[in-house]
Amino acid sequence: MNRTHPTRTRPIRARLACTLAAALLALPAVSVHALDGKWTPQQVLDIDARWLKQQGLKLPPSALWDGERGTGLLTGTVNIAGCSGAFVSNTGLIVTNHHCLFNLVQEHSSPQRDLITNGFLARTPAEELPGKTTRVEIPKRFTDVTARLLAAVPAGATPQQRLKAIDEAQKAIVAECRKQADIKCKVSAFDDGVTYTLIESIELRDIRLVYAPPRAIGEYGGEIDNWSWPRHTGDFAIARAWVGSDGRPADFAEGNKPFAPEFFFPISNDGVKEGDFVMVLGYPGITWRSLIADEMRERRERFFVRREDLFGEWIAILEKASEADAQARIALAANLKGIHNRYKNAQGQIAGLDRGRMVDKQRAADDAVAAWAAKQPAHADAITARDALREVLAERERSWERDFLLNLIPMGNDSVAGGIPPLPKGLYFAATLAHNAVEQGKPDEARASGWTAAEQSRLRDRLRREQANYSIDADRRVFAALVRRALALPQDQRIAAIDARFAGKTPAQIDEAIAALYAGTPVFDAAAQDAMLGEGLDALSARKDPLLDLGIAWNRELRALRERERDWNARAALHRPAWRRAVAAHAGKPIAPDANGTLRISFAHVQGYAPRDGMQYTPFTTLAGVLEKHTGKEPFDVPANVRAAAATQPTRRVNFLADGDTSGGNSGSPVIDGRGRLVGLNFDRVWENVAGDFGFNPAVSRNVSVDIGYMLWLLRDVEKADTLLQELGVASRK
Repeated sequence: MNRTHPTRTRPIRARLACTLAAALLALPAVSVHALDGKWTPQQVLDIDARWLKQQGLKLPPSALWDGERGTGLLTGTVNIAGCSGAFVSNTGLIVTNHHCLFNLVQEHSSPQRDLITNGFLARTPAEELPGKTTRVEIPKRFTDVTARLLAAVPAGATPQQRLKAIDEAQKAIVAECRKQADIKCKVSAFDDGVTYTLIESIELRDIRLVYAPPRAIGEYGGEIDNWSWPRHTGDFAIARAWVGSDGRPADFAEGNKPFAPEFFFPISNDGVKEGDFVMVLGYPGITWRSLIADEMRERRERFFVRREDLFGEWIAILEKASEADAQARIALAANLKGIHNRYKNAQGQIAGLDRGRMVDKQRAADDAVAAWAAKQPAHADAITARDALREVLAERERSWERDFLLNLIPMGNDSVAGGIPPLPKGLYFAATLAHNAVEQGKPDEARASGWTAAEQSRLRDRLRREQANYSIDADRRVFAALVRRALALPQDQRIAAIDARFAGKTPAQIDEAIAALYAGTPVFDAAAQDAMLGEGLDALSARKDPLLDLGIAWNRELRALRERERDWNARAALHRPAWRRAVAAHAGKPIAPDANGTLRISFAHVQGYAPRDGMQYTPFTTLAGVLEKHTGKEPFDVPANVRAAAATQPTRRVNFLADGDTSGGNSGSPVIDGRGRLVGLNFDRVWENVAGDFGFNPAVSRNVSVDIGYMLWLLRDVEKADTLLQELGVASRK
């Protein structure tokens, strides 16, 4: 039996329809090319409601987003573990991808209880497994603060003074926002400052694992099938969000109760057919469509080439270090999975950029905008802006190789660009403790985001999570590989922290020196880490620990890089908005901003595609294909109970394609039909669309989703999870 949203949403929708009708009279409407773009919640109301209805939307757009209340069905989409997910019950159940909850599964796995291999099902809430570091963010409100921030910039300000003024105004807005109880606040820039939005969210801290399929289902096909079609992967998992007995966010406790969301997605029993309208909701992480051609060339010639090279080396190291060690395999599983994914992504980006001649096409597009802007007095600054962006890029490239290596070690809770794990852990721990010590020497209000007193517990949790991914042999080997790369840098790009300790050493001597760094250091001990998080830089230095000393030196150079990056970013933030305004004016239509980890919606239709001449892919795969691929060996080893059940229903759908505009971070995104019902979970893109981060190509832009019916079938016919199915509002076994 189908469910509806909580009863309070029905009158909300009726009221919002009136709001939308009035809003559309005042807003420019988008009637073409709306499929091209990851649209912000606010932009949903800019899209022609009649056009959306023609595409297949059965709800008023105001049901998706209410600009006055700053909420709507979109807020049923959550940010979970750096991925996207969706509430599917009024008891806090969340569906997302298996790979998005992989860390939580790993956290509770051991050689004696291998949940990674065997999967997990909590048959009662009491059996659910808590995640120490898993968090869920629920969007609450989006407020445009562009005018307020730009008004804070004094006349005649330099780029650095401008950025400082904007930063200070942002901090003031965030501080004001945080006076609300249980509200997390941040200001996000769109396309380097064309607009700024204050984003208010609720962060839930008690997240528990409910269901994860065996790895043979959750990543069926492994790296062989990754970024490709046809796929037959059950990339889904279920968690539950809990809150305190008072309904407010709380840490894990026995007395907590399931969270009751305002909006959740009912699960469709109808599925989808070819040509059906669907929507993909989520938090895409980063795209590069706002870059000028010169910057895209840097991504192609430097960034992805170096990532492919580095990740290939790391994969070989981690696989060799874990091949005969069961504990190491569990510890390294999540990191290795992530690196494999980004390694193949880098290859796909290079191939796609070349195949589509995307840099050349962008240069032609840039030239067209520049020629147009030269004749438009209102956009005369666009020509200067393009030249300035080129100058910033030229400066970046002078120290590119050095900076690439330094940026492999993030600061604390930051993520390495592209979502890769911080390696080696030893250097990450030491450099993070050093940076924290520097920040602790400042007044709390002057500390950088992520380092305040209130955020120390989150930093501690991050260190614990990375400790769970640590294996000493593998870490030392990755450390040695990093040292070798640093020692091979050109003379004008040296990393002094490495040269001072390793210059002139043979490979064997480097290994010995690293082993000595790891011997007896306190940085891998949780209790010692807690103590050092409360110490200043002088106290850390007084420990006379060689690994800590290296971390301090490395962080010193990384902080200096951040200052240079701040200068580059200040200049880019001054000039890119001028260029992007000209691009939008030349296009004559609204343009969705680049992905930046904020909530977006993409509109799509279920359809196949032709990857190359003479080949046509259909949009669906079935259990028959799962059985056909089965070899009995990884990554095509279907569990016996699944094979037996699948043999009776070979036509049941497993995965499907749509032309959604997605990117990294859309993993776990709910795919909903025109009535707002959940029909699938996005988990990948096709190989020909990996470079879609640089531009939308309707011929090959295809996202890959798991049919939600496949998850329900596994729960019903394989797991016999009747209680969970009833909670999901779908029929259990007869």
